[in-house]
Amino acid sequence: MQLRPHTLLIGGSLSAALVVPVLAAAPATMDVTVTIPRLKVAEYHRPYVAIWVEKAGAPAKTVAVWYDHDMKNNEGTKWLRDVRQWWRASGRSMSFPANGVTGATRAPGTHKISFSRVQLGATAPGAYVLVIEAAREVGGRELLRIPFTWPAKAGAGGRAAGKTELGAVSVAFR
Repeated sequence: MQLRPHTLLIGGSLSAALVVPVLAAAPATMDVTVTIPRLKVAEYHRPYVAIWVEKAGAPAKTVAVWYDHDMKNNEGTKWLRDVRQWWRASGRSMSFPANGVTGATRAPGTHKISFSRVQLGATAPGAYVLVIEAAREVGGRELLRIPFTWPAKAGAGGRAAGKTELGAVSVAFR
């Protein structure tokens, strides 16, 4: 929750004012729903997916990376660079597995994940972009961008629809 200072007057005098933090009703959580489509191909591999937040003038903030993280000798990290835009934005500077960020690849279907304001790196009010990128072995790549403003209004969000590696992606705040 966001704290907003309010002035409390004691004895009606502005000189005796105290600043008291009051909890604002701004949403504290972003819910992201990601659909991974079921593809009819001869050789199917689950996609590697990276989700990150961008803000103009600030470094990208990775919030989730789904890959084969439990392969022997950390072999799954070898293909993370195939998630190209994320890799260039922030992936190459990370150590894996990343606590609180790393997760297993996901099967086709709809997956809901939630992020706090701190996890998103949305510490300052302004315009942000949630970026979702998927890359699949013997498959393609796809990148979706959903702009949002922080602080957000409850329920407000955005949507994007992929064409190949990603299906519908939506964002909502609570």
